[in-house]
Amino acid sequence: MKIVKLKEVDSTHTYLKEYIKNINEFEPVCIVANLQTNGVGSRGNSWSGVEGNLFFSFAFKKEQLTNDLPLQSCSIYFSYLLKIILKNKGSNVWIKWPNDFYIDNKKIGGTITTISNDIVLCGIGLNLKFVNNEFGKLDINIDIDKTLKDYFNKIKNKTSWKQIFSDFKVEFQNSRKFHVTINNKKKSLEKAILNSDGSINIDKKKVFSLR
Repeated sequence: MKIVKLKEVDSTHTYLKEYIKNINEFEPVCIVANLQTNGVGSRGNSWSGVEGNLFFSFAFKKEQLTNDLPLQSCSIYFSYLLKIILKNKGSNVWIKWPNDFYIDNKKIGGTITTISNDIVLCGIGLNLKFVNNEFGKLDINIDIDKTLKDYFNKIKNKTSWKQIFSDFKVEFQNSRKFHVTINNKKKSLEKAILNSDGSINIDKKKVFSLR
């Protein structure tokens, strides 16, 4: 995995897209920044933070990922893999459907995934430092370089979607006390049914990851 480190960028995800456009031959790559000023979030929102938080985006070809992965649920998959790395380091972080990082009842980060032809691009923002009272921060200190190394090794080892989903399904119970925004309307997850492809049935409709 090639890692490009930046001191500051408007969006690691946008930078990654442009980076890929300008290379002759694709190779897995990660863009990581010390400060992101206009990150891409869900439903057109931005996800920015203070200097020293974790901002990174990366790209793999579809064929380099586990072959049982439902592409519509890539964000769940990538989020949960990072959650496992952080949990192994002592964190109590959990994933709220579909791809938000939480400590207790406060969001500390999120994931966005886009697919372009045969390339999957994923961006993750995670609060390592205090931002404001609305959001939380990771409950442990981490070495960013070591964490990214462990994370990308886990992706390259092609951990199966079946294995990830088995654990995520249990953790989904934590999401039931929250709401999600679907078609600009807030919907409770209390009675949502989680499907094996990562989607949910809510109000008689099937909904995949919101980003």
